[in-house]
Amino acid sequence: MSDSFAMARARRALAEAGLDFQVPLQSASSVTNEVWLTDDYAIRVNRRPNQRLRREAFLGPLLPPEVGYPRIIGYGGALGADWLIAERVPGGVLSRAWPAMSPIERRSAVRQIANILRHLHKVPCPADLPEIDAAPQLLGEHEFNAVVPLVAALDEVATFAQVDKKLIAEAHDLVLDTSSVIEPFDRRTLVHGDLHFENVLWDGHVVTALLDFEWARAAPADLDLDVFLRFCAFPYLHVAEDYEKATLAEDYVDVPYWLAEGYPELFSFPNQFDRVRLYCIAYDVRELLLYPPHRPPRELSAHHPYNRLERTLRGHSHLNRLAGESTDWTGGTPITPPMAHR
Repeated sequence: MSDSFAMARARRALAEAGLDFQVPLQSASSVTNEVWLTDDYAIRVNRRPNQRLRREAFLGPLLPPEVGYPRIIGYGGALGADWLIAERVPGGVLSRAWPAMSPIERRSAVRQIANILRHLHKVPCPADLPEIDAAPQLLGEHEFNAVVPLVAALDEVATFAQVDKKLIAEAHDLVLDTSSVIEPFDRRTLVHGDLHFENVLWDGHVVTALLDFEWARAAPADLDLDVFLRFCAFPYLHVAEDYEKATLAEDYVDVPYWLAEGYPELFSFPNQFDRVRLYCIAYDVRELLLYPPHRPPRELSAHHPYNRLERTLRGHSHLNRLAGESTDWTGGTPITPPMAHR
């Protein structure tokens, strides 16, 4: 879709909110939404037919001030083009600033994020928060056992022509054998659901806001580690295309250690490694349903969800590095590995 149509949607949102729709608009990079900025406001338009921004409009005013979430000006729109307008917060996207930041600045930013998360995870998820249409991890808070949706998905994946049936059976057994470690999964802790630096604002000294709560849900607090740790391992997969090449994995090697330093409770759940491995499998299997392999896996990208799942099952994932089990670890603050088995 051309920028002219996207801009027209942003101007329509401004008009529907009773704001000046003729102000200059600046396009902002985003992986999931159309985002436009004025001097005073940020306009986000969701083109998917799920009205995820409605959930954020409901949740934003309930977030603690430490999160820095901006004041919401208006929400509206139709299915396939719902919009959310919020006041602009000082600062730019942290992942865009990250390559030029000093180690001291980077560590400070992560410690501030740790503090924000600690406050966020003290918030009970509202019982009347609109249901999420498709959470990033196939785990159900309303099921008798949280892994029921994941097991059903693995059964479906086992029918795909280009998968190793024994590998999927191994995943199935691992999920069932370790499912108890994440129970009770129906905790009312509010989690962000999509925690990475594209959703954090940085003004050069201070983290000013944690944004984009479209995937927020009730779950154990450490569910937020899944997206965050995969972002640290493969940051270039989570940023806007225009600076993907400047986003290097080696610049994020220390980040999980710094988060564990600033928020040790998040890494202190019993059976922590097994818990986050289950989250990781639940994430990759959901994506495997969305992107089934149509060629032999060895011909696919190393980042295809099937190949990610295989590495997890074989003990070669980013989680194994963070558990101190990998021999190819090339960095990291010399403290206990954040995903060490407990």
